[in-house]
Amino acid sequence: MTSTNGHNAGSQAPVENVIIIGSGPAGFTAGLYAARANLSPLLITGNDYGGQVSITYDIENYPGFPESLSGPELVEKFKAQAEKFGTRVEFDYVKEIVVDQHPFLVRTESGAEYRTRTIIVSTGARPRYLEVPGEKEFTGKGVSYCATCDGFFFRGKDVLVVGGGDSAAEEALFLTRYASRVRILHRRDKLRASKILQDRVFTNEKIEVLWNTVVTEIVGKNGAVTGVKTQDTVTGEEGFLTTDGVFIFVGHLPNNELFPGKLELDEDGHLITDRKYRTNVPGIFAAGEIQDKVFKQVATSVGQGCGAAMSATRFLEELEAGHAIDWSADPREFALPRVGALA
Repeated sequence: MTSTNGHNAGSQAPVENVIIIGSGPAGFTAGLYAARANLSPLLITGNDYGGQVSITYDIENYPGFPESLSGPELVEKFKAQAEKFGTRVEFDYVKEIVVDQHPFLVRTESGAEYRTRTIIVSTGARPRYLEVPGEKEFTGKGVSYCATCDGFFFRGKDVLVVGGGDSAAEEALFLTRYASRVRILHRRDKLRASKILQDRVFTNEKIEVLWNTVVTEIVGKNGAVTGVKTQDTVTGEEGFLTTDGVFIFVGHLPNNELFPGKLELDEDGHLITDRKYRTNVPGIFAAGEIQDKVFKQVATSVGQGCGAAMSATRFLEELEAGHAIDWSADPREFALPRVGALA
C-alpha cells in the first residue's frame, strides 16, 4: 500500500529528520518551529484532526485574536502557517512506533513506513465521555468538556456540571463567574474532590449539588441543548432537568495506545518528560496534553510544541556533529542543581 506521499511499506525511503505525531496546537507548533529550522518535518495528523480544540466553540483566550475565532478556524491557521514554512502534513494514523532501533520506525494505518531520526509525540488526550444519547450530537452546541474554553458563552445561563472529582469542582467554581446557576450532578452521595474544593463548592451560593444522579440522555432543540434526562442511582427514579449547557468532567484519557512498554508513562497514562520535553528514549520528545496533566490550554500546548521542536533541533545538531549518543541512557533531567538561594 502507498501513502499519499509515495512511501511504500517496507521500502527504504529517505530518513526523516522529524516526525510529529498529532495535529493539535502542540503538533502544528512543533511543525512550524521544526520547519523554520529547515528540518522539513512530517506531521501525521491522526484520526482526531486538530485535537480537542477542534470541538471548542469560539476561542477568546488565545493571544493575537481579540475578535475570537472558532476552534476549527484556529486549527486551519496553525496548519497553514506550519505548511507555509515547509511542514508536510499527512492525513494518516500512526499504528506503531519502533523505538529500540535508530533511526526509529513509524508505521501508519495506510501501510506506510517511515524511518526518522527524531519523533515528537503530540497525540493529546480526550475527555472521558458519558456515552449517552445526544452527547455527540450536541458537542459544541451546549455540551462542553472545558469550562475555561467555553464558560464565557454561558453568561447569565443555567448550566450543569457532571462529575465529582477535583476537575468537576474546579470547573463548577469557574463557571460561577458567568452562569446564573450551576448544578453539579454526581452519581454518588459525596464528592471525590479535595476537602478545600468541596468547602468552596458548598459555600458558593450559585452552586447546588444533586446527589446520586446520572445523565441518561442530553436533549435539545434547534441545534442547542435544552435539558437532560436523569436517573437516581439509588431509587432508579427518572427525571428531567432544564438547562442551557452541560459540562462533562468525568476524567480525561491520554491518547497513549502506542507507548506502553516503549515510553515511560505515569500512573495516569501520561508520558513523563523533563523541562526540555525529553522522554526516556533519546531522540523522542513529547508536547501537549499527552504529557501535560495540569494546564491543558491551547496557549500552553503551543509553548510546549515550540520547546519540543527546539529540543529535537538540538538533538539533531548533536547527531550531525558526530557526538556520541548513549542510546541506553535516559536523557531526562529532573533533579537539577539550584543556582542560588533566594534572598
